[in-house]
Amino acid sequence: MSLYDEGHTVAGWTGTAIGTLGSTALGLGVCGWTPGFTLGAVVSVAALVVTWVLHLAGWGKPPGPRPRDQWSLRVRDRSARGGHVDCLGCRLAGRRRTPAPLPAVPGPATGLTTADLTGATPATVPAGDAQP
Repeated sequence: MSLYDEGHTVAGWTGTAIGTLGSTALGLGVCGWTPGFTLGAVVSVAALVVTWVLHLAGWGKPPGPRPRDQWSLRVRDRSARGGHVDCLGCRLAGRRRTPAPLPAVPGPATGLTTADLTGATPATVPAGDAQP
């Protein structure tokens, strides 16, 4: 079974419900109901704002795998105040958590040339095939 539990949050379900109402009003506006288009656009923008505010308040979860005990809708995300790694909503709010730095990778040994690494002598390496 997968450890991913994407979108099963209060913020996700609330935003989806409000967005559905906005889409319905937009559809009615396209079909001829005069206030539908304006009302639908306003409700759709409200869905984005409400979802974002709920996410920042801890009712949305970060992307990626989470422990099974945090899958319930009643569990609030306590790490939301500091921001989530790679989360657009947190970055827009100014909450920038950077991912853990990658381990240092050793660089090439100094003083070695491409010819030393390939075993060829500089005289045997064609001019067009030489690596910078």
